[in-house]
Amino acid sequence: MTLVDTSTGIAQRIAATIDPVFAVIEEWRTRVEQALEADDDPRAASFDPLVADLVAGELERPGTLITGAGFVAAPGFLPDAPWHLAWWLSGASPFRVEQTGGGLRRLDAVSDPDAEAFRDYTTLEWWRVPARTGRRHLTGPYVDYLCTDDYTVTITTPVVVDGEMAGLVGADVYVARLEQALLPVLRAADRTCTIVNASGRIVASTDTHRATGALLRLDGLADALAPLREAEAEGRATDAAPLPGGADVVPCGDTSLALVVE
Repeated sequence: MTLVDTSTGIAQRIAATIDPVFAVIEEWRTRVEQALEADDDPRAASFDPLVADLVAGELERPGTLITGAGFVAAPGFLPDAPWHLAWWLSGASPFRVEQTGGGLRRLDAVSDPDAEAFRDYTTLEWWRVPARTGRRHLTGPYVDYLCTDDYTVTITTPVVVDGEMAGLVGADVYVARLEQALLPVLRAADRTCTIVNASGRIVASTDTHRATGALLRLDGLADALAPLREAEAEGRATDAAPLPGGADVVPCGDTSLALVVE
């Protein structure tokens, strides 16, 4: 087997690890859209229990990568909650666990725009990019001070009702959990392997000196990743590319992640 074949195989295994998360989120999107389309006057008070039931099974499933999930409404979409996050955290999430005692629990988000702690979520990447492209987006890794207080990957996709974006559904995945799942895959190669997002930020690496969230600085990497960013916005896959120093950049399916093999 050639090095290219090995790299492609590893990239495919990375995609196969993450694709089930995408599939779950897509199912949630479909069911949320159906529920909203069937409701002439959706309200947070009646809609939130539906979202809780929708995500609870996955959040409590043993072995799931997802540690938080839910629905975020477009400002003003819900008359009784102009700014609204219906987001739940699993018992595996330590975020604010000392205040709740653990177990499945709802994120205590500040929804009053006049409050000092209020944060306009429409300015954040996980909202901003799907709102612009109309497509799924993977944000991170980043330290999520809103939901997890740890390095996180957030995957979000728009919810559309009557041709308008009503909000989005999504999920949080701890990078530490991704590393546990992906590092054994990366170690199948006899060269240094690093997973990066479309901006070149490190998700996981067999090089222990490469920190999560840091930019991977290799000659030509930014140019090699540019088609990956374009492909994500258009909902398509892209091709592998060599770097001047001899490394290869291999897309991991349509996850918007890439495998860098040196």
